[in-house]
Amino acid sequence: MADDSFIHWPFFDDSHRAHLAELNDWCAANADVLHVETDDVNADCRTLVALLGAAGVFRNAVPAAHGGTRERVDVRTLCLTRQTLAYHSGLADFAFAMQALGTGALALAGAESAKARYLPGVAAGELIAGFALSEKEAGSDVAAMATSAEKLPGGWRIDGEKTWISNGPIADVLTVFARTGEAGAKGISAFFVPTATPGFSVVEEIDVIAPHPLATIRFDGCIVPDDHLIGAAGEGFKVAMATLDMLRSTVGAAALGFARRATDEALARVTTRKLFGGVLADLQLTQAALADMALGNDASALLIYRAAWAKDRGQPRITREAAMAKLYATDTAQATIDKAVQLFGGAGVARGNMVERLYREVRALRIYEGASEVQKVVIARAAIADFQAGAKT
Repeated sequence: MADDSFIHWPFFDDSHRAHLAELNDWCAANADVLHVETDDVNADCRTLVALLGAAGVFRNAVPAAHGGTRERVDVRTLCLTRQTLAYHSGLADFAFAMQALGTGALALAGAESAKARYLPGVAAGELIAGFALSEKEAGSDVAAMATSAEKLPGGWRIDGEKTWISNGPIADVLTVFARTGEAGAKGISAFFVPTATPGFSVVEEIDVIAPHPLATIRFDGCIVPDDHLIGAAGEGFKVAMATLDMLRSTVGAAALGFARRATDEALARVTTRKLFGGVLADLQLTQAALADMALGNDASALLIYRAAWAKDRGQPRITREAAMAKLYATDTAQATIDKAVQLFGGAGVARGNMVERLYREVRALRIYEGASEVQKVVIARAAIADFQAGAKT
């Protein structure tokens, strides 16, 4: 990563600077594995999970009591990790993100017995985690969820189908959301479900433009014990929003990692590509594109690390700040990568070129964990609420 001057901003301390340096060194030493893209994405992801687990990278995603590096999960460290991994490998970033997202709810609100049983395995890379929220008729409209959970003596029976589930084909454990009560968000509960539970199945694997393990999955009478309920019954929507609130800024960090890589690839290209008796970088239109890219990267970083810093300092909710970070960073990263492809010309769309890979990787980030349109609604509602609150004082 050519430009790491941001790490000296006041959002960070020496532990963050040390983490970034160590992770950059590790990524450089493992570049051959990180850059592999074969026809078996499930096997590739398993390989990366094992590699990252052995290196201790996943320990940043769980509390110290269960194998983590800090007493409380540090969001700035999560963002730095995703930004750095994304710079080197979209699939490595995906593997880390799913370990964090798949166990975030359990770490925040789960029973101590379930935390002790599962979190150390996730931290070590011995268990692969996932997050099962979306359904065919309940994506952004989570309250339309149809998957149900029925209370039984000593446990719960889960029935239903989820789709667009990251790590669906390979997960060992899943955070699953199901309806346990009344219609709407108040009737949803969260559960931690091992995929070895009888009744779990993978219905269909989903192929996307940037290959990742993705699937439609089914729960047919899956029974889990009482301590696998996360939080209280009926609090699943609150648990989901708290988890996403903590991790949404990390999506922006991944986008920033992609954008910074695209910027570096573009700089290497334009400063060496001979054109009209000079190099491509001599042209003012090229310089304008580079300026836009550099500006977008720094503006994104400021929004991302403001949100993460606020959460780490104890701000209970960073819904507005995280929405701004995700919206701006993902939209801007796509524009930055598009500029990089343009600067490469025909080579930019050749299969295997890094900017071509980045072009495919970045698109999904504007959709998952809250589409850009949803983030705009969140930001607007916060602005209205702040204005109305100020008008009353």
